[in-house]
Amino acid sequence: MQDDSLPSWLPRLAVQRGPRFLQIADALQAAVADGSLKPGDRLPPQRLLAAQLDVDLTTITRAYDEARRRHLLEGRGARGTYVAAPKVEWSSVLDLSMNTPPPPEGVDFDDMLKQGLSQVLMRADAQLLMTYHLGGGSDSDRKAAAQWLEPMFGSLDDRQIVVCPGAQAAIAALILALTAPGDVILAEPASYPGLRAAAAQFGRRILAVQADRQGMVPEMLEQACREHRPALVYLNPTLQNPTAITMSEGRRKQLASVARRCQVRIVEDDPYWLLADAPPPPIAAFAPQQVYYISTLSKCLTPGLRVAFVLMRDPHERQRFLVALRSFTLMATPVTAALATQWILDGSAGQLMDGVRKEARLRHRMARDILAGRYSGAGDGLHVWLELPGYWTSAQLARAADSEGIAVTPAQAFATGSESVNAIRISLGSIKDRGRLHAGLQRLSHLLARLPESFSAAVV
Repeated sequence: MQDDSLPSWLPRLAVQRGPRFLQIADALQAAVADGSLKPGDRLPPQRLLAAQLDVDLTTITRAYDEARRRHLLEGRGARGTYVAAPKVEWSSVLDLSMNTPPPPEGVDFDDMLKQGLSQVLMRADAQLLMTYHLGGGSDSDRKAAAQWLEPMFGSLDDRQIVVCPGAQAAIAALILALTAPGDVILAEPASYPGLRAAAAQFGRRILAVQADRQGMVPEMLEQACREHRPALVYLNPTLQNPTAITMSEGRRKQLASVARRCQVRIVEDDPYWLLADAPPPPIAAFAPQQVYYISTLSKCLTPGLRVAFVLMRDPHERQRFLVALRSFTLMATPVTAALATQWILDGSAGQLMDGVRKEARLRHRMARDILAGRYSGAGDGLHVWLELPGYWTSAQLARAADSEGIAVTPAQAFATGSESVNAIRISLGSIKDRGRLHAGLQRLSHLLARLPESFSAAVV
């Protein structure tokens, strides 16, 4: 039973509202925002507040730590904990547009990077790290790749894996190797912009295939295959970018069956599988000869780790792929690939990914609470797909958000056809500080709740 003498700023805790420590931190942030708590105000001692709320001391400690992380509190030794003065932010833009993994709590990334590079330099020949590598990754790199892909596929022959400098390079090389100018590539109506960019550079055409709440519709794919005879189909089946949809196992099997019947190849771009909550097996598990599977480290570990693994069963197509890849990016940088291998083999990559996964889910809870009925995320992954009320268009909202110092991505950026839904993508990982993310989401929520104003260019 909670004490009736609770501080006025603290609401009663409710099980259905998520972790209690976050409820307390959110209430603290709201109180600071509305002036109920002012800089210099002293907070109750942790033991007293734990007793008043009938929670354990650890919950209060985590709440205060979270509030410090948001720059809301400061400790003054034996004098206690106080509301901090506002922190000056040098960057005025709250970036909700870039899909990057959030920084995980409790993981010292600087130390992990130093330790990883130290181990690489101790165990590898420095000359080998500074010379050309033409085989799509060293034996060690491919073994690490096989270990990374084991949760998706079980045991793999590492000779079927190619190590690439990121997923975008892999997509471009697959297009170059497996299609010809003028060929059709089928994709969902809202799809990864990098696909469209690569296809346009190479003179290939992207055509949209109807999708529903489970992703691409199998019957429409079959019809499009018979009508357009595509060279490739592009799919992002797990926490799809941008809609955050995860295809069911049944839908994946149906699409694999269509691919086999129509003898069309699928590029399965699957950067978020390891971040998802119990995702189905990849499409490549159901049609291994038809599907080229891409898994990148940049979306589940850190963007600077430009390493992706491509699973390709056919050795002749693997060779064509390597030739195409070398035409514009000779190899994955050996030092970066070696660091990825070191982290995978010593467990650091798994530790970092667990932290990213946990942090992403905390941020989704925050988004769900702030955006309320408008939230349409999956509870995991890096982004939310927000369908807008009719009085906003996605372009209008993106401009209005920009004028308030918030960057979001409108649906048009993902459209593969002439039409796009009225929505925006909100990325939850690119703002390092949770407090700033909370503030950005609140400002966005307030913006959504009001009618748009007319926009005109500023004259200075």
